Amino acid sequence: MPDLADESALDNPVWACLSTRHAHLAQGNGLALRYPPDYSPLSGVPAAAPDNFAALQSLVDVGDAIAVAGAHVPDWPDRWETSHRIRLVQMVRRAATPLADDGAEMVILNAADVGDMLALVELTHPGPFRERTIELGTFVGVRRHGRLVAMAGERMWIGEHREVSAVCTHPDAQGRGFARALMGRVINRMLRAGQIPFLHVESANERAIAMYESLGFARRAEFPLLYAKRTR
Repeated sequence: MPDLADESALDNPVWACLSTRHAHLAQGNGLALRYPPDYSPLSGVPAAAPDNFAALQSLVDVGDAIAVAGAHVPDWPDRWETSHRIRLVQMVRRAATPLADDGAEMVILNAADVGDMLALVELTHPGPFRERTIELGTFVGVRRHGRLVAMAGERMWIGEHREVSAVCTHPDAQGRGFARALMGRVINRMLRAGQIPFLHVESANERAIAMYESLGFARRAEFPLLYAKRTR
């Protein structure tokens, strides 16, 4: 795996993914793209022109929510209700050294686990996750007494870069190293496939950022994320 892989596409990650690796899933055209709503609310545009944002709005039904992240994030008009606008830190793990991925009994999650995954996401808020997000990559989890208490997996895929996503732990199970072990399993899988792990984390979450740095991730960029619902 090259040490100096081209990272320029990561500047506008959602657009880059939907126009290449996940183009078979993308809804829209050359002005704006989004995931199908049951996969993810994530969307992207290649430029900040009015035509791009108009095209993006046309992809969203009334009552649906959409997330725009990356180089071009709009100011929505009155017919949109902003849920939140945050800053994301993008981090990349450029070293190809594997991580420890033991210390927890991990299982591969599948469609039968989606209900439990959605419940864990609702409790911990790791980022957008919907019914078919699991189809975007491999997800692993830890169960204790039948309850899903931690998980991590893969989402976007841009060239040689693969995104680590949905890293979360139930409050009752924190401090046991589950997140670190799960990330080790996910990252090692990527490394064996010749991929370079990257991730996104809210800029205010310094605790998570510190853990990711301890796993070899380095801050690469910071950009906004807007999550809004179309009201009419």
